[in-house]
Amino acid sequence: MSAAPRHPSLRSALRVQGNVIGALILRELHTRFGRENIGYLWLFAEPMLLAVAVALLHSNHELPIAGGIRPIPFAIAGYGLFIMFRSVVSRAETVLEANRPLLHHRPVTITDMLIARMALEAVSTIVMLALLLGAAWLLGYADPIARPEAFAGAVALMCWFSFGLSMIVTTASHQSPMVGRLVHPLLYLSMPLSGAFFALSWFPESVRDLLVWVPTVHIFELLKEGQFVPFESRWIDLPYVVGWCGVLTLVGLFGLAHLRARIELS
Repeated sequence: MSAAPRHPSLRSALRVQGNVIGALILRELHTRFGRENIGYLWLFAEPMLLAVAVALLHSNHELPIAGGIRPIPFAIAGYGLFIMFRSVVSRAETVLEANRPLLHHRPVTITDMLIARMALEAVSTIVMLALLLGAAWLLGYADPIARPEAFAGAVALMCWFSFGLSMIVTTASHQSPMVGRLVHPLLYLSMPLSGAFFALSWFPESVRDLLVWVPTVHIFELLKEGQFVPFESRWIDLPYVVGWCGVLTLVGLFGLAHLRARIELS
């Protein structure tokens, strides 16, 4: 009988945190996009314009993959997912400055702020990929997604990886402003090695043995395997990626717990 009251309290706590995250999402939308011009639609329009530009740059390239994989959907999916990774991690630097007064409210945590930002970027990416890949298919530049479960798994893993890394960036940038200045250039420099625009099969074994140490390469390989019928990768190591995500999450939560205790709200 004594264990029964725990369930309502757990549901109540989850409901409160859900309401907090929902309110933070609405606040983030209003802060970033306001209500002028097309307002909230910029959440989808901005990454779509970037992804279309990148896809057009790759439209005349022949990909060195057997089976006639088309370059436009290859570029859209790869760059679209990288945009989400870059946005989640780069915006983690400013989460405290933008939301510090909200920490006066007991239910609001730094983790909630990061979850809200990640949710926005994830929704933006999913909608963008659905619209652009759907349009490319209707126009004859792409084929339907071959393995939706693998494609969705890649997006989910990138969300988890980005969120774990964003917690560490938030903690580190608060401790040292230099970290915040380095995040943006490092993210751009990471793009060629991320796996967004290449497949491991393109490289000789000596280069491939180095690239497989990069966790995002496995995520993009899974994305391509989900996207294209003829694409098969022998180098995807999901336990390796999950291990990275788990470690980043644990380190990030530990860092945020210590950071929250040191923040002065006065």
